[in-house]
Amino acid sequence: MEKQNVPELFGSLVFNDKVMRARLSDKVYASLKKTIDENARLETEVAEAVAEEMKNWALENGATHFTHWFQPLTGVTAEKHDSFISPSPDGGVLMEFSGKELIKGEPDASSFPSGGLRATFEARGYTAWDPTSYAFIKDHTLCIPTAFCSYSGEALDKKTPLLRSMQAINRQAKRVLKLFGNDDVKYVRTSVGPEQEYFLVDKDVFNKRPDLIYTGRTLFGAMPPRGQEMDDHYFGVIKPRVNEFMEDLNNELWKLGILAKTEHNEVAPAQHELAPIYSTTNVATDSNQLTMEIMKKVASRHNMVCLLHEKPFAGVNGSGKHNNWSIGTDTGVNLLSPGKTPYENAQFLLFLCAVIQAVDDYQDLLRLSVATAGNDHRLGANEAPPAIISIFLGEELSAILNAIKEDKPYEGVEDVVMKLGVHSLPRFRRDTTDRNRTSPFAFTGNKFEFRSLGSSNSIACCNIMLNAAVAESLKQYADELEQSKDFEADLHALIKRVITEHQRILFDGNGYGEEWVKEATEVRGLSNLKTTADAMPHLLDEKNKVMLMEHKVFTEAELQSRCEIMLENYVKTVNIEGNTMVDMVRKNYLPAIERYLFQLAQTTSLMKGVSDKVKCEYEVSTLERLSELTDSILASVKKLESDLEEFKSKDNVFDSSAYVRDELLPAMDELRKYVDDAEMLTSQKDWPFPSYGQLLFSVS
Repeated sequence: MEKQNVPELFGSLVFNDKVMRARLSDKVYASLKKTIDENARLETEVAEAVAEEMKNWALENGATHFTHWFQPLTGVTAEKHDSFISPSPDGGVLMEFSGKELIKGEPDASSFPSGGLRATFEARGYTAWDPTSYAFIKDHTLCIPTAFCSYSGEALDKKTPLLRSMQAINRQAKRVLKLFGNDDVKYVRTSVGPEQEYFLVDKDVFNKRPDLIYTGRTLFGAMPPRGQEMDDHYFGVIKPRVNEFMEDLNNELWKLGILAKTEHNEVAPAQHELAPIYSTTNVATDSNQLTMEIMKKVASRHNMVCLLHEKPFAGVNGSGKHNNWSIGTDTGVNLLSPGKTPYENAQFLLFLCAVIQAVDDYQDLLRLSVATAGNDHRLGANEAPPAIISIFLGEELSAILNAIKEDKPYEGVEDVVMKLGVHSLPRFRRDTTDRNRTSPFAFTGNKFEFRSLGSSNSIACCNIMLNAAVAESLKQYADELEQSKDFEADLHALIKRVITEHQRILFDGNGYGEEWVKEATEVRGLSNLKTTADAMPHLLDEKNKVMLMEHKVFTEAELQSRCEIMLENYVKTVNIEGNTMVDMVRKNYLPAIERYLFQLAQTTSLMKGVSDKVKCEYEVSTLERLSELTDSILASVKKLESDLEEFKSKDNVFDSSAYVRDELLPAMDELRKYVDDAEMLTSQKDWPFPSYGQLLFSVS
C-alpha cells in the first residue's frame, strides 16, 4: 500500500475550519464562527456565502452530488443524494447550490421510525444543517451533517436531542462557573473519545452462515478446542491481512478528519479495537457513525466482513464501545481535572459531585441508553460491566471524598492536610486511579469511562442522558449557591451532603462477583435492569420525564415515541433471530443430522453383517445419542414455532417485549443447546455450516 503524507491527507475531504478560514470572507467567517461557538442565529446571507464556497470546494474535490446526512432512529445513518446540476438556457447544465439547499432538506419522514409521532400518510419531514459539525465528501458526494424533524417539529433523530443536551449542560455549567469567578467562559462543552471494538471474519466463510447474514450474530455454534483461553490475542502481533485493513481504514478515516489514533488486537480471536482522540460530543458522534460505516466498507475491499454485533460468538468475549466523557471550557480548562491549587480543586470536586449525583439519580436512564437486544447478551457476562450502574473512583479519590464526608484531615499525601472551603485541599496527582474493567462508570484521571455501551450503539444515546443528568445536578447546585451568603461554607456543606447522600453509587470492588449483585440490590438499593425489556419502560418514569422535559432535551411525545421505537427494535430483532433459527433447523440442521444418522445406520448394518463379533460401539452410541438429540431438536423447534406464533398476538410493545424476554429467548437458548450438542457428534464434512473455529480463525 502506498504510504501517505498524513498531515496532508488528514481532513483533505472535510470542509473544516482551515478551509472555511481560507475561502470565506472575514465577515462571513466571523459570523459563522459565532453561530458555531456561541449558538448565535445563522444569517441568510451567511448561509448563501457558505453554500457557494462549499459547492466550489466540493466540485474541486470531485463531488457531483450533495446530501443531508442524518441519524434517524434506525441506529444507522441516512442520506438522499441530489446532484448540483441545474439546466442552463443553452441546453447544458450549471452547477448550483443555494443557501436554502444547505440549510434545509425535505426527506420523506413517514418511512422512518416515529413511534406513533405521525401517521404513514403524513410524509413531510425536514433536515436542518448542523453548522457545528463539518461537512465532508464521501463517495463523490458532499455530506452535510443535519438534524431531522417532523413537519410538526418533533425530533425524529438522535442528533437533535444530543445538541439540546449539550445546550443544557452548557447553560447550567456556566452558572456554576460564574460562582467561582469564571466570567470569561463563553461556553462549556462535553467531549468524547469512543473506543470501538469489532470482529473481522473472512467474507467467503461469512457468506455460508445465514444467521450472520440475517442477524449479525451466530445463533448456533459449538465452541472450538481453542478460543481465548491462552490470552495471547490481546495486544498480540497484528496479522498481515488485518494490518493491511487497518492501514486502509486509517487512510479513509484520516481523509474525513476522524482522529483515529490507537489500534490493536482485542481479547477474543478475530477481535480488534480502534480508539480515536477526543472531540466535541456531537462531532465524536458523527465520527463514530462514519467509523462503523467505513469499517464495513474497507473490510469488504479486503474480502472480509466487519462484525459490529455486541455478541457475535457465544463463549468468547463480545464487543463494546467505551465512552470516555469529559467536560471543559472554551478557555481550555478540563472541569474533571483536579488542578494544582485548592481553588481549582474545589471547583473540580463540585463538578465531580455533579457527575456522582447524576449517575445515582438517573442510573436507570444510563442503563436504558445502552439497552439493545445485542447488548443484553454482553452486559454482566464476565467480559463487560454488569447491568447494575455504579461508579469507580479509585483508592485515593475515594479516600478524599470520605475525608470530606467525615470532616477529617486527608492524610493520603505527605505534608498535605485537606480542607474544603474551611479546610485546605490536597494538590493530588492528576492520575489518581487504577483502572477497573468491571466497573460500568470509572473515573480515569480527568474523565469518566462509561464502559457499558455495545459496539453497534450510537454514542448519542448515552451522552444525551449523561449530559442532561449532569445538567440537572449543576442546576440544583447553582440554584442553591446563587442564594448563598457565605459561599465557601455553603459550598463545603453542599459537597459534603452530596457525597453522603450518594455514597451508595460508589464501588471500587469487583463488579463481576455475585456478592456485588446481592450487595448492590439488597443493601444499597441500586437497580439491576438486566434486559432491554426491564430497562426501557423506565424512560417514561415521572422523575425522568420531568427532568428531560425541563431541560428541553425531549418533549413528552418524543419520549413516548422513543420508548416505543426502542422496544419495537428489541422485539423485531429477536423475532428475526427466532425465525432464522427455525429456518436453519428445518432446512439445514435436521436434514444434515438425518443424513449422517442414515450413514451411521448403514455402516453399522454392514459391519454387523460381516461378523456377529463386531460391536460397533462408536456407531451405536452415536446413533443413540444423535437420535435423542434429534427428537429434542424437533420438540424444541416446534416449541419455538409455537412461541413465535403466539408472539404475533401481542398488541403492544410492552407485552411483546416481556414475552420475548420470558418465552422466546429461553426457547431459543434451549434449541441452540441441542443443536450445538449435535454438532459435536456429527462429522464436520456433513455439518451444513462453517464452525466457530473456521469463523474465528478465518483471517490468517
